[in-house]
Amino acid sequence: MPRRSRKEAVTFENAGRLAAAIGEHPREFVALVMAAVAIFSIVINALFLQKGPHPAPIFATRPLLMQEAILAPRLPSAQPTPAVEAGNQGRLQLIANIQRELARKAFYDGPADGIWGAKTDTAVRDFIQIAGLKANAEASDGLLRAIVTSNAKPSGANGASATTNDAIAKLIAPSKRVTAVQRALADFGYGQIKATGVLDPDTRAAVEKFERDRRLPIDGQISDRFVRELAAMTGRPLE
Repeated sequence: MPRRSRKEAVTFENAGRLAAAIGEHPREFVALVMAAVAIFSIVINALFLQKGPHPAPIFATRPLLMQEAILAPRLPSAQPTPAVEAGNQGRLQLIANIQRELARKAFYDGPADGIWGAKTDTAVRDFIQIAGLKANAEASDGLLRAIVTSNAKPSGANGASATTNDAIAKLIAPSKRVTAVQRALADFGYGQIKATGVLDPDTRAAVEKFERDRRLPIDGQISDRFVRELAAMTGRPLE
């Protein structure tokens, strides 16, 4: 019993010294305790909690709800709606009907394919001019009705057979290319030009003005390059 009493006395003495030290230096004791806890946490994390290479979190966290595993769903690619498709089909059918009616009245000699090309554009403009209509050369139900109800005929239709074998008549006959150019130049402010199909002085002056504006060689001729430049500027098919 005396040996046990001595150990207890030593323990109480050490405890008293520790309590006295804590009482004299409370801040240092708190800092020491926090440092010990931090070191302990780091050691436990390094040995047991890390599942991957550095930098891993000090403590394992619950995985986010499939945010890293599941990507955002892809939006479906835009597809034309039935209304848009129906509108396109309706426009193609409208143009094809206009082409058929123009062909029936000898203004147009191409296929009824529903494509508004240079030949269709020229035929429509010829019809509008001869019929004396105040309408735009654009596909519309009104234009189709006007073609169906009109008695207009293309110029020279009655005398076509008489001039077929006349070489001179072929040379001086109106050119569809010149007619298309004249209309485009007049519509875009290059002079009061009549769409006669003949390269007259007024047309030459308008061609030269366009060539100066576009910095082209000035010759007053309706060349392939001139037609390409004019079509690109107007956005209108000319051939």
